[in-house]
Amino acid sequence: MTERFTSVEDSTGFAFVLFGGTGDLARRKLLPALYAAHRDGMLDLDGKIVSVAQTALDPSGYLEWVNDQVKPHISGTIDMQVWREFLERIVYVSGDLDKPEVFSSLSDALSATHGTRIFYMATGPALFVPVCHALAEAGLTEGARLVLEKPLGYDLESSNAINDAVGKIFDEDQILRIDHYLGKEAVQNLFALRFGNSLFEPLWRREWIESVHITVAEELGVGGRETFYDQTGALRDMVQNHPLQLLAIVAMEPPQSIDADSVRDEKLRVLHALKPMGAEDIRQNVVRGQYRAGAVRGETVDGYIDEPGIRQDSSTETFVALKTDVENWRWAGVPFFLRTGKRLAASVAEIVINFRAVPHSAVGSIALRPGSNRLLIRLQPDELIRLGVLAKQPGLDMTLQKVHLNLAFDQLFQRRKMDAYQRLLLDVIAGRLALFVRRDEQQAAWNWIAPILREWNAPGSFTRLYVAGMWGPAAASALLARHGTCWLEEEN
Repeated sequence: MTERFTSVEDSTGFAFVLFGGTGDLARRKLLPALYAAHRDGMLDLDGKIVSVAQTALDPSGYLEWVNDQVKPHISGTIDMQVWREFLERIVYVSGDLDKPEVFSSLSDALSATHGTRIFYMATGPALFVPVCHALAEAGLTEGARLVLEKPLGYDLESSNAINDAVGKIFDEDQILRIDHYLGKEAVQNLFALRFGNSLFEPLWRREWIESVHITVAEELGVGGRETFYDQTGALRDMVQNHPLQLLAIVAMEPPQSIDADSVRDEKLRVLHALKPMGAEDIRQNVVRGQYRAGAVRGETVDGYIDEPGIRQDSSTETFVALKTDVENWRWAGVPFFLRTGKRLAASVAEIVINFRAVPHSAVGSIALRPGSNRLLIRLQPDELIRLGVLAKQPGLDMTLQKVHLNLAFDQLFQRRKMDAYQRLLLDVIAGRLALFVRRDEQQAAWNWIAPILREWNAPGSFTRLYVAGMWGPAAASALLARHGTCWLEEEN
């Protein structure tokens, strides 16, 4: 029997309009997440999904496309009756988004729906403003919600331009800027760990924490996104959203509540407290890398400049590692290290909290080593929280070894968990904003990375090479070694 959740929270009719309905994000993430929400009984029975795309398909042809292209990305056994019910929710509108005819057809399709309208922009950012203008001209924006995927612009100026233009059509509380990492179960448990337990709060500060490491690593290259990626790079594509958002959650002060603005206000304070990067800081504390040919999981892969459509002289970074500081009372003197990259040794996203060693050890020198006590919060591929401590080995001697206290969500909780997009799409439909990025947060993140972008555009800037299947340039390890620590690669 298909497992169903017991209730539909904030049940209401809705029309979920998916621009880019035949794109990669819709195929791999959004439609599977909507199916999972439907399967789990968490979507109102009157809710409709309206996919809009340029692909010339009639409605039945689109459902065949969904059947062929979306099913392989759904985890677990598919109940065919539930699948057929899900397909009945879907309406397809075909046409070019730069022509008014498609919005006339969309208006006709929406006339048969009721409830909140959600416009999800699973397209390139160049279409965000034109589509919003067209929606306004068609009279479709009243009371609607707009979901914007990353990247929102190319830099601070273009991000502001998009936000300014969209903000003239939609109010700020109608705009949801999505970062799917914020919907992961382990990130939610980071809130619970910090703010639901008295155990960690006294330790969550400079006196007890030696350093914080945040990694978002991918084995994949840039396949299918070559043109976009060569114009964007890892700093814009990843650092200014996922890792910085995770840093803000780790470093934030306890919010007054978990409502949207309380959480986002505290994250914003962290982003404002990040030490500004000067030219010398960037040269010393930021590593820019690009993968060359190598092997990932035993398979030979091309280098970045050998990928189709990539310029042979491209200096676009596929890897970034950096050190930063949060200049406030709680975190003064604690280095935060971020790294992200493609074609690395493993696909893993994690936060590592390294606690300080004991000031004096009567039970062996291992207790004096950095990293003897650490908290690992892994977001993918498996979601877990692992606390590393020292324990005595059996025997006569006082010999210590590292052991782990594990919280593995898939083993502890039998109830089927929601993936990040499922959680966030349900929040979109219900109008819960806490896990979405507010404009001032996004602006602060862009503002912080702007000096790095300027420095990299200056004469003399260079990109280090690393072999695909490794953990990035050697300079990324040297960066941490200078501060007496290292990346947690042995547990990956």
